[in-house]
Amino acid sequence: MQCLRIFIDFGSTFTKVVAFDLEKEELIARVQAPSSVDTDIMIGLRAALDLLRETVEVRDDDIGQALACSSAAGGLRMICIGLVPEYTTEAGRLAALGAGAKVVGTYSYELSRRETEEIAASRPDIVLLTGGTDGGNKTNIIHNARMLASVGDSVKNIIVAGNKSAEDEVYGIFAEAGKDVLITKNVMPEFGELELEPVNDKIRDVFIRHITEAKGIAGARRMISDVLMPTPSAVLDAAKLISDGAENEPGLGELLLVDVGGATTDVYSIATGAPTNNAVAMIGLPEPYAKRTVEGDIGLFHNLDTLAELAAGEFAAHGGSGAEVRNRIQSLRDVRSVPIGEEQKHDQLLLSRKAVKTAVDRHAGRLERRVTHNGEIWFQRGKDLSKLGIVLGGGGPLAFSSDPRFVLEGAVLERENSAVLKPRAPAFLLDEKYILFAAGLLAKSQPVKALRIMKKYLSKI
Repeated sequence: MQCLRIFIDFGSTFTKVVAFDLEKEELIARVQAPSSVDTDIMIGLRAALDLLRETVEVRDDDIGQALACSSAAGGLRMICIGLVPEYTTEAGRLAALGAGAKVVGTYSYELSRRETEEIAASRPDIVLLTGGTDGGNKTNIIHNARMLASVGDSVKNIIVAGNKSAEDEVYGIFAEAGKDVLITKNVMPEFGELELEPVNDKIRDVFIRHITEAKGIAGARRMISDVLMPTPSAVLDAAKLISDGAENEPGLGELLLVDVGGATTDVYSIATGAPTNNAVAMIGLPEPYAKRTVEGDIGLFHNLDTLAELAAGEFAAHGGSGAEVRNRIQSLRDVRSVPIGEEQKHDQLLLSRKAVKTAVDRHAGRLERRVTHNGEIWFQRGKDLSKLGIVLGGGGPLAFSSDPRFVLEGAVLERENSAVLKPRAPAFLLDEKYILFAAGLLAKSQPVKALRIMKKYLSKI
């Protein structure tokens, strides 16, 4: 098949393989096999490719041209360090999340010895060091550079995106310590002004050059064309494409995407998020148009215990005792994938909806009321998503759900919690074929075809 293109996602739970016929703009096959990152990632890849060959004729050349993304072994783990928590630290966190990373720690002001030891113990893939607007405070970022330079091999890759007036001295500190350091534009060059894309690009560069080797994917890169990016970055690219369109192919407009996975629940909003009420004023940092947040405590496989605690009220409403719920959660962990029987289906629906609700609550903006001598004033912090017309569901627990609409309704505004600016009356779409990551990878070279394929296979629910 001359127009066959293969795309691979090395996930934390499953290795997924998607095959498109680009001439017909059709999905030919989608298969998955359990990931094997703890032993040899090639085992899972070969198993998935064997399943693909059972469905479609695949040549060695087809595999050689395959592109991949990866979130295996916990994905791209980053720590962000800045000056003020609400400004440069938060700007760095937004940049890291937008590049597809999982932020495992944030630090502000001058690092203490204890904090430096914590960073070393967490062994992040990348440390993002920010701090100070251009021409502003230099003391903080230079101090933090010296503290990080004293850490051994547990911190290898450092990206500096702070006050440009300090970059020469900071670079010298890291170079003398033998650190792999990249300097890029300040993530907040002026107060309240974000510049995220240069940092995003450097993060992806480090991922491609270093992280894929460290995650054991070197063998796969010798078999296929390349591992391009972290999986969340591919999904974000797909979400932007579906929302914005490409060339003469229109998109669907501003949207919210909820991607429920085995290890995390990620939320993406492609929207300006400006206040929909003229009487409300914005506070805090401006939000990026394409924003991603990741909730590492609410995955549907690795975080079942945490999810069960969050959903305790829902389980109690259905008559489940503590011991009974723990046993039922364990049975869900044992099946790893599609639940078996009505009880397991019911439990996974409750947990999936709770994951969606919790993740969107954390992602959406909020209204804050303040009483002044002039009366009551309302402020908005974060994005107003209340008038978004589309909520798109992705990830295995949604794609294979027995009632995906029930799950996605967790993203909708609740009357009793109206301060959280969630969508009020959206339409629901589902990536039921589980191919968003593949569309994001294809979008790098053929965005129009990628968009047409997604339009064909997104289903209304």
